Amino acid sequence: MIFFDAQENTFYLDNGRITYCFGLAKEGYLECRYFGRHIRRCNGSARPWYFDRGFCSNPDPQDKRFSLDTLPQEYPDMNQGDFRSPAYVMQTPDGRRVTRFLFQGYEILQGKPSLPGLPATYVEHLQEAQTLVVRLADAHTGAQIWLYYTIFREYDAICRHVEVVNGSTDALWLERLMAMSMDFPGGDYDLLTLSGSHLMEKVVHRRPVTADAVVLDSCRGASSPQQTPCVVLTEPQTDESRGQAWGFNFVYSGDFQAVVQAGQYGSVRVQMGLNPLTFGWNLEPGQRFVSPECVLVYSHTGLNGMSHTFHRLYAQRLFRGPWRDRVRPILLNSWEAFTFSIDEEKCLSLAKQASELGIELFVLDDGWFKNRVDDRRALGDWVTDRTKFPHGLGRLAQAVRDAGVDFGIWFEPEMVSYDSDLYRSHPDWIIRSPDYAPILSRSQLVLDLSNPAVQDYLVEAVSAVLEETKASYVKWDMNRHITDLGSSWLPARQQRELSHRYMLGLYQVLERLNQCFPQVLFEGCSSGGGRFDAGMLYYMPQTWASDNTDAVCRLQIQSGTSLLFPPVTMGSHVSAVPNHQTGRITPLETRFAVALGGNLGYEMDIRTLTPEEREEVRRQIRTYKALRETVQHGTFYRLLDPQQHNDAAWNFVSQDGNTVVCCQYRVLADPLRRTTVVRLQGLDPEATYRRQEDGVCFGGDELMYAGLGDRPVRQDFVSVISVFEKVEP
Repeated sequence: MIFFDAQENTFYLDNGRITYCFGLAKEGYLECRYFGRHIRRCNGSARPWYFDRGFCSNPDPQDKRFSLDTLPQEYPDMNQGDFRSPAYVMQTPDGRRVTRFLFQGYEILQGKPSLPGLPATYVEHLQEAQTLVVRLADAHTGAQIWLYYTIFREYDAICRHVEVVNGSTDALWLERLMAMSMDFPGGDYDLLTLSGSHLMEKVVHRRPVTADAVVLDSCRGASSPQQTPCVVLTEPQTDESRGQAWGFNFVYSGDFQAVVQAGQYGSVRVQMGLNPLTFGWNLEPGQRFVSPECVLVYSHTGLNGMSHTFHRLYAQRLFRGPWRDRVRPILLNSWEAFTFSIDEEKCLSLAKQASELGIELFVLDDGWFKNRVDDRRALGDWVTDRTKFPHGLGRLAQAVRDAGVDFGIWFEPEMVSYDSDLYRSHPDWIIRSPDYAPILSRSQLVLDLSNPAVQDYLVEAVSAVLEETKASYVKWDMNRHITDLGSSWLPARQQRELSHRYMLGLYQVLERLNQCFPQVLFEGCSSGGGRFDAGMLYYMPQTWASDNTDAVCRLQIQSGTSLLFPPVTMGSHVSAVPNHQTGRITPLETRFAVALGGNLGYEMDIRTLTPEEREEVRRQIRTYKALRETVQHGTFYRLLDPQQHNDAAWNFVSQDGNTVVCCQYRVLADPLRRTTVVRLQGLDPEATYRRQEDGVCFGGDELMYAGLGDRPVRQDFVSVISVFEKVEP
């Protein structure tokens, strides 16, 4: 799948469906040439014409047409005449930032190497992928930059990351490091990003790329609800099912930066990497620095086609462990029922009622540990509150299992309260500046995970609870962002490394817990979807999509999230009304129809349900269990965008193609009672499908080309779930 054409000086990565190629210019510079649909050869039909242009520097004094400021580069430097965004900045011991890295050589590896200490996609067999390693070298410092490119046989994706090797006798300082950079040729492009805020995560924003630079970043210590480490370039006419799309997703959970920069002559540069505002790294002689990886996906079948590649790659080659391929349980969380006012009797009564409804997992949320009566104290002291649970959590967990449901538990391990035994014992374990009182958020401080002692404490504390309770599920929360970046553990020359070292420490803790408790299903949470990223999914194969459980808002949140991540990753629960975030009152059936689009759970006090509501919940759970395999492991198609319409719709197709689930939603009633038609996708046009509700049969071609109409009613917030089974000829 990878070869070098010596005559053309061109590298090809090709799996028969996509082609990625770049070549050598002037024997030393890497020139982007093509990334898109499979082509047999790239002979330069679309290469830009070069001229002697004003203000363009010429590294080859004999060729005034050649300038790095106009060259579509693969990994651009600074201080060599390219005045666009550089992929890296390196400072030498004399304080200068002038380096000249040129092509030195390459090798082709079978399979895909792992990234030490970092989450990354993987292969189970060497034949699944090939990896190209291109070496760049700086003659003056002796340093090298290794560019890694992996292409998969079964997925239309390229994975890129960078390694910097200090071969000099002096330390080097990394100021900026992108995992990838790519220059697109001149043309019209739209840019899609996933931005938002707490309670409104992953909102899709689309705009044309003009003569500006768009910089997306997070300096919050997390990928954040405000920005997602992802950009998508499309043709202007690209929609869900037609047109070209290029997706770039950074597999990282901390501070990042993405740059989309329009060049002066029509090109577009895309970069993704560590945020230089909070990143810096002291690279000692002989040391190597490994960047996180970026996943590049190409689709010529619109945004759904791009999403399918991300979904399949992540579900099969990013998630790990036994939960990768298993269906996820239906859970009930204690928070909405009790908040901090929990005890053994209340929890057991709730678990018994959950079992009667068919719920499979009871999750003990915040408030179970010593002195935890509100959010101002006790965080970090992961010891059972014997006042609330006099017989211990082990006894409660077993009683819950005896009632017929599994037991899960909530932690927020990265944070600590001022008023806690942990802080009183180890005030030096928090992230802070020694010169100022630390800034509080939710009355919390952040533990310094760059410190191995802190990592050990967290692993030991969490492990003790998991061993006592034999919990099958953990909700891992993170309810504040990082301020006062400073570490009493790191020496002065490494203070700029803290942001990245924090993430490496967190990944180390999660890896150790994954290895110790492989049967535990870990679910990530950061006040909802504040750290819903590919990096966390490597350790936790699902994430609480948002603290906003309002069904109408969730249509938009879940639709945006699905641009990158499959429904099996999304915690999506039915909550009480009036909704806690919006005050909106939506029907129970619509709340379920939206929650069906992910991993179903209930976020309410089920003891207050009326007999009619209890029976409806039972029906919902039976329905979800029957459709769960299709929803969680099938193929997902967005049909109507809730950001653009009063309606929303999507459908799922099972892996064997025999079951189709179509979900249609109307937000506000239409006084004209017009029928909205949605055209299903992913069906066999030659097959016949029987609708479960009434037994009526339709051709796959009719459902896809003519479409499926809704049933207009005089009511707000309505939904329809239609299930079709393929009929044997």
